[in-house]
Amino acid sequence: MDDLERLFREYHAPVVRYLTRRLGDRDLAEELAQETFMRALRHGPVAKERAWLFAVATNLMRDEARRAVRERRRLSRLRGELQHDADEEPDVLRLERQVDEEETALREQALARSAVDALAERDRMALLLREEGLDYHEIAAALGLSVGSVGTTLSRARRRLVDVYESLQREQAAREGSDVA
Repeated sequence: MDDLERLFREYHAPVVRYLTRRLGDRDLAEELAQETFMRALRHGPVAKERAWLFAVATNLMRDEARRAVRERRRLSRLRGELQHDADEEPDVLRLERQVDEEETALREQALARSAVDALAERDRMALLLREEGLDYHEIAAALGLSVGSVGTTLSRARRRLVDVYESLQREQAAREGSDVA
């Protein structure tokens, strides 16, 4: 148990920050971090504990992303049902606005996540690991790179992230413009 307490003290905050950056939701990040440490308790000691914890957190995050996709589909179906009933019930308009607001928030979060997700896996992981405070040696070990190439990888990844994000913003604006017309 002492080992788990040490792991928690040492890695809880970095795991939560990592998950919050990826998910955009601090509460959800806290839940996934808690599950990460519960799995550490069940699994027992591992050799590369920091890398193992971040791998578990990443897998939990991917599971959550799949759940979010299902939720968006459910909201979309709900919106269709609400639109169908809009003429019959005045309260439906309020509910429809609420669904619209939830969809807008989901789109904004998805845009940021999409920009990160559109990066090559190595670039994405390099940025996220660096954000968590890993040094170049740790990033190199985690990604199988030479220490000397980490700086170049990070610089390239940052440029690509900005380019992808701006491109996604333009695409979204164009889609929204064509939806209005």
